[in-house]
Amino acid sequence: MPIFVFRMDSKNYFINHLAQTSPFPIGIEVQSAEGNWITDTSGKRYLDFISGVGVTNMGHRHPKVVEAIHAQAEKYLHVMVYGEFIQQPLHDLAEELQHILPKYLDNYYFVNSGAEATEAALKLAKRVTGRSELVAMKGAYHGNTHGALSVSANEKKKYRFRPLLPDVRFLKYNSIPDLDQITERTAGVILESVQGDAGVIVPSTEYMQALAAKCKSVGALLMVDEIQCGMGRTGKPFAFSHFGIEPDVIIMGKALGGGLPIGAIAAPKKHMELFSHDPILGHITTFGGNPLICASAAAFLKAMRTEIDWNEVEEKSELITQFLNHEAISEVRKIGLMYAADLQSFDEVKWLFDFCLERGLITFWFLSTDYAFRLAPPLTVTKEEIEWTGKIIREGLDQILSRRT
Repeated sequence: MPIFVFRMDSKNYFINHLAQTSPFPIGIEVQSAEGNWITDTSGKRYLDFISGVGVTNMGHRHPKVVEAIHAQAEKYLHVMVYGEFIQQPLHDLAEELQHILPKYLDNYYFVNSGAEATEAALKLAKRVTGRSELVAMKGAYHGNTHGALSVSANEKKKYRFRPLLPDVRFLKYNSIPDLDQITERTAGVILESVQGDAGVIVPSTEYMQALAAKCKSVGALLMVDEIQCGMGRTGKPFAFSHFGIEPDVIIMGKALGGGLPIGAIAAPKKHMELFSHDPILGHITTFGGNPLICASAAAFLKAMRTEIDWNEVEEKSELITQFLNHEAISEVRKIGLMYAADLQSFDEVKWLFDFCLERGLITFWFLSTDYAFRLAPPLTVTKEEIEWTGKIIREGLDQILSRRT
C-alpha cells in the first residue's frame, strides 16, 4: 500500500525546515541550470550574472564536467579517508593544477571548501615556522569557520562568536608602511589577491611585491586567498599572477570544483610534508579529495585551460565597464569579470537587484560593502548576453536617478 507524505508548499518548507542565512533569501525555485542560465519551476529563465557567487566560472553543467562526473560515478565514490589510497581523479586534478601554477608549488591538499582550505593554510604557517602570530588585512573575508573568521575583518560578523583565535594582527590592505608590523614573530600573512567582500579592491603591484619581500625577509609564509578571485575570474587563471609575486601557499575553493564543493591549498612539498609527522595526521579530512569532486574539478580546469581566450575575457570586461558608466554610480572597481559598482545605499542596491531579478537577471550585493552591487558573470558569458544585461541595468539606474529626485 503506498505511503503518502504530507508536505507544505516548497517555499514554506524552505523557510521553515532549511536553516536560513539572512531574513531575505532570493527564493527562486530552481528547475534546471544550463550554460549561463537558470530556469525556475514556472519556466522563467534567469541569466546568472554572478556565477553562483563565484562558483560557475565555466557556466552551469559544462559538458566536459558533467561527462567526467558521470564517468567517475560509474567507477567508485568515497572509498577511504584522504591520503591513504591511490585514486586517479586526485592525480588528474593535481596534474591540471601543475599546468597553471608555478612549478615550486608542487604539492596539493584537497579539502571540502574554501573555508576549510583557509584553516589548513593557517595551521601550515604555524607548523612551518613554529610561530603563533597571524597577520591579516582590514576588509578581508576568508570564510566563516572559527579560524577563517578570526582572520576576516568584519566585526559585525564576528562579535557573537568570540573568543576567536588569539594573536591575530590586522593591517591596512595596500598600505606599504603597515608592512613594518610584519616581524620575526609572524608565522604567516594571509590576504586575498583581490579583496572580494570589501568591494573588489585591487592592490598595487608595488604593494604586493613589497609584501612578498617583507615576508621572505622575516621568514613568514605568504598565503594568498584565491577562493573568489581565482580560477580565471580576474582574466588570468590566478589573480596573484597579475603582480609578479611568488606566494608560499595558494588557497583555493569556489569555482575549482566545477560546481561541486571543494577547497585546496598548494604549497612546496617541503612544507606540506610537515603535516605527516610530529604529529602524524597533522591535518586530516574524511571527504577531502573525494574522487567524484576531483574528477569534476580536473575537467573544469582542463576546460578553462583549453577553451578560454583571455583576450576575449578582457573584451567582455570592457563591454561591462561601458554600460556601468552611469551618473547613478559613484565608482566602479573591477578586474577581469569581477565588478563592484557603488550606489548611495543598500536600499538602492536591493532595489536594483529586485528590478533586475523581475526581468530575469541575477545580480547580487556584498556581505560587508552594502552600498555596492556585485557583477561576476561566467567566463563563458556571451557579448550578446552582456548587451542584454547592460540595457536592463541602465534602465534600472535611470530609475534610481529619478527616485533620488
